[in-house]
Amino acid sequence: MLTAQEAAGQLATQSLLVNPRAFAGSAAILISGLLLLLYFYRRRRYILYWSSGWAVTAASMLLAAGRYEEDKVEAFAYGVSQFLAILSALVFVVSADAYRSRPRFRKAYGTAVLPVLIWFALAPLALDIHSVFIPGHLLTSGAMAAAGLAHFALLRQSRLLGALLCGCMLIAIGGAHLWIAYNVATPQDGAVTQVMFVITVFFILTALGMQLMTFEDMTYELQVTNHQLEAAQAELRRMVTTDSLTGCGNRRHFDEVIGRELQRHRRYRIPLSIMFIDIDRFKVVNDTLGHEAGDRVLQMVAGFLVKHVREADYVFRWGGDEFLILISCHEDQARRKSDELRDVFARSEEASALPEGVGLSIGCVEVPPEAEDVTTLVKRADKRMYAAKRRTGG
Repeated sequence: MLTAQEAAGQLATQSLLVNPRAFAGSAAILISGLLLLLYFYRRRRYILYWSSGWAVTAASMLLAAGRYEEDKVEAFAYGVSQFLAILSALVFVVSADAYRSRPRFRKAYGTAVLPVLIWFALAPLALDIHSVFIPGHLLTSGAMAAAGLAHFALLRQSRLLGALLCGCMLIAIGGAHLWIAYNVATPQDGAVTQVMFVITVFFILTALGMQLMTFEDMTYELQVTNHQLEAAQAELRRMVTTDSLTGCGNRRHFDEVIGRELQRHRRYRIPLSIMFIDIDRFKVVNDTLGHEAGDRVLQMVAGFLVKHVREADYVFRWGGDEFLILISCHEDQARRKSDELRDVFARSEEASALPEGVGLSIGCVEVPPEAEDVTTLVKRADKRMYAAKRRTGG
């Protein structure tokens, strides 16, 4: 029977059999593969950079975890693994920039990285493995911190919670490398084993943050698409319900509005009247000044009507040179309003430039509270408009 202390000792011994760098490298390979599959689905450049960064991380860890018979080969492999760790962190920096725009690589970047590669590849051979141990962890720490800050900057721009998680974990990984650089003497120190397992946990949490960022990006894209679709539908509806020449509502818009207005009219007993308007001697304008001038007159009259009625009232182009107004008032008030419109239009500067006799004829009718259909009322207003036209000689 084993004592508790002996069992704990055996468990610790068994845990050491698991190479922490090999474990971290395997986790990085799995993360890289999952992100690569996600890239084939989403086709976003930043996901490809993520996958590449994890692949480089896996190569770094597995090189450092390998067992080599010759000391020179082991030293060279460890130096290259340190360089790859720095390079992977730099790729994570680029991935944050790639979220919003395409990163631009310059030759100067390669010129700056090349001496670092040469040092980490050759220094262990000329000196010893310690020549790249502390510099490697320090540079990796700085690069990981830069990657974390880049994701924090992305968080400010996009409000992605995944960017927050990635930024925190990348900075935590940088902190772990910094701790190793200042508290561990050699790569074989047992403390490295414990820290590498902690770094592996940070790896997994960083990968979760990247998955969350991708999901949030998909959600944001869906929201943008929905907003664009709603805007397109609103524009299509506006085109369908608006007269293209005058900008007033057309008959289709009238059919949409009238049902709602009749319900409001019945429920709240709000008075409602119809004003039917025709432009006197409009044919004379077309015959003497041309159809383009006639179109300008229609636009002018439409603008005049919209300007001189309340925002709560509706102005429609009924067809040809005829307009219809739904106005919230009784019939006697509608008649007074029609007289006012005729007088103001006749005195306007626009009307003074038109042929003599061009004006407005208006017929009014009140909508009774029990009305279900206004077709007959529109016809009645039309007849009253023609009666007013005959009286004025229009």
